[in-house]
Amino acid sequence: MACKNVSSSAMPLLLVAGTVVLALLASPAAAFNITRILGEFSDFSTFNHLLTQTKLADEINRRQTITVLALDNGAAGGVSSLPSDEQRKVLSVHVVLDYYDTEKLGGMKMKNRSAVLTTLFQSSGQATDRMGFLNYTKRSDGIMVFGSAEPGAQATSQMVKVVVTRPYNISVLQVSSPIVPPGIASVSNSNTGAPPPHPAKSSAPAPSPSKSKGKKSDAPAPGPSDDVDDDTAADAPGPAVDGPTADGPAADGPAADGPTEADAPAHDKGDVADAPSAAGRAVASSAGLGVVALVVLIFPSVSL
Repeated sequence: MACKNVSSSAMPLLLVAGTVVLALLASPAAAFNITRILGEFSDFSTFNHLLTQTKLADEINRRQTITVLALDNGAAGGVSSLPSDEQRKVLSVHVVLDYYDTEKLGGMKMKNRSAVLTTLFQSSGQATDRMGFLNYTKRSDGIMVFGSAEPGAQATSQMVKVVVTRPYNISVLQVSSPIVPPGIASVSNSNTGAPPPHPAKSSAPAPSPSKSKGKKSDAPAPGPSDDVDDDTAADAPGPAVDGPTADGPAADGPAADGPTEADAPAHDKGDVADAPSAAGRAVASSAGLGVVALVVLIFPSVSL
């Protein structure tokens, strides 16, 4: 009875455990792990890092059927140089929402050797103008080429080789170059906005014309004769006068009794014309007084 009780009490636990196991097996995350798959190939380490950094690896692992167009380290450098928001968009273009391997791509019935594939970027809701689609073309020489389905884009990324396939869950195919829809860069640039224009350099205001400039001066420019004022001109020595000056000898002096300029001989007139200035005349007068005094001393009788 004890054993039967134990068995009956353990039954609910076994049912719960079985349900959990079935749920884990049915979980989409258990289908594959893109990070682990690419981690086995060192040539795709940059591409694998970009998928992890942009959180696209988690979205890929939630899918059950997917195709990844992988880039080796050399080609992935072109994606690494893009801004972070553009990196995620471009990488999501390299994830096709279906399983494709070489057999399926080679056996596809295509119109004009071309087919349109839907990518993970289309499901993001950010794609416009066919940016979320790929054009796949199989050329006449058998080379498979991928490119953006956006108008004006060219298909230049060639399939290089098959990396990993797990039918019909995941397929990893190496392509030669990144697939960048032209509209992704233009949308990012328009969101960023053009840089503000540089402020115009303010030029210094032109100096206002002086009020006195161009105005005629009220007083004329001084001429050479204006440098001397009236007082100076009055004090300037003039030509010698005919008679003795106020500073000359007394009336009873010989100069007073002497002949006038009119009575003087011709040679005396020349001397008078060349008479010195007022200062010179003063000196001459003093000399004349001295001569008179000398004559008086020598000839006392003449004075009597």
